[in-house]
Amino acid sequence: MSFAPGATGQGQNLMRSSGTLEEQRSVQSNASFLDAFDFTAIEEMDPSLAEGHRVVYDREVPFELRVQDAEIGPQEVGTLEAIRCKILALGEEQSPQHCRIELTSENDLFFHYTHSVDEHGFRAMQEHQKLMIDFPDYVSVVIKMLNNCIKEPHSYLAVFVMQRDGNARLDFIQNMEYKFVELLSCDFVASPEEVVRQQITFRYNSVKSRLALMQARLQDINALVKVKNPSLLLQLQKTPPRVGVKR
Repeated sequence: MSFAPGATGQGQNLMRSSGTLEEQRSVQSNASFLDAFDFTAIEEMDPSLAEGHRVVYDREVPFELRVQDAEIGPQEVGTLEAIRCKILALGEEQSPQHCRIELTSENDLFFHYTHSVDEHGFRAMQEHQKLMIDFPDYVSVVIKMLNNCIKEPHSYLAVFVMQRDGNARLDFIQNMEYKFVELLSCDFVASPEEVVRQQITFRYNSVKSRLALMQARLQDINALVKVKNPSLLLQLQKTPPRVGVKR
């Protein structure tokens, strides 16, 4: 039986490439297994969802925080801080029944303000601020403004003015270079102590549960590396983690 020149070499190359593909698939499947964190059960424990709302936005946004004194007025210059903005909607996307915005801070666990509005309350905002949008568009407009504050912080500002009585106001302002233009204003109120307590409990339990999942996943990674490359595992265990590397 005759073989074409190089047929044996080609067969060996095919076997090698086949083996390589199998190894790649094995690595990819292991990677996807290790990366598959499922936080759904944790997120469903959020007390903000108790009334049937769904989360449509959840990001940290740069805010300028100011404190307003009843006699003197608001501070001229506030402090810049990353505030977590969570927007929740009740009802269908095209015909929402209610919108709630919750503001929290990682620097102050007791910082919790809420903006709550339905279609009736929005009409009052619409008339007072001369808004040209309807209630179904309100959530998407607020999301757009928050994202603008993240992407273009020099052109779009989110100024949060807090009063001593617990009331507050979020002003979205655009810097036109020659003047500041107020685009939208939302009224907030400091959440009751019971709500704050529930939120702190949820955040604590959420972090604790996520940590437990990651520690379990770390054990899976250790077991995988131990089988594939024991010497690498020893090296990893000897090397201390680098935190806050200075440049």
